[in-house]
Amino acid sequence: MKFNLPALCVVACLAPAAAFAKCDKDVKTVFSCQTAKGKVIEVCDAGKTISYSFGLPTAKPEIVVTVPRAQASTSQWEGVGRYMSYSVNIPNGNGVYSVYWAADRMSDKHGIEAGVNVEINKKQVATVKCVGDNIVQNIEGIQLKRAE
Repeated sequence: MKFNLPALCVVACLAPAAAFAKCDKDVKTVFSCQTAKGKVIEVCDAGKTISYSFGLPTAKPEIVVTVPRAQASTSQWEGVGRYMSYSVNIPNGNGVYSVYWAADRMSDKHGIEAGVNVEINKKQVATVKCVGDNIVQNIEGIQLKRAE
């Protein structure tokens, strides 16, 4: 049996990226995207828990945080104004991972903004933005407590 080595390399290199961006079976993907450095941001809803993960698609995630559903919170667009924005907030000790998605509903010139803001001791210390069009966003309408 002969193999086309260049074709196999392409498939092998692309398959892990597609395979990573999946929550476990029977778990809802709330959010998923890829960053400029090729890392994946993902939020999964397992019913009783909400989890956040971040890392390269070809390796074990660098960060995985799973919290009881009651500890996670959300901000939802109120239906007023041109900017729609949604977020899910996952606490981790003295920090919070706030995964967000936002869009200007009045202009196609401004693309969707999405990513994660990282807070420690109520101070924002990092923002990692999503790139590309492969953003999965199911934050809208998620049944979590309202963020403060």
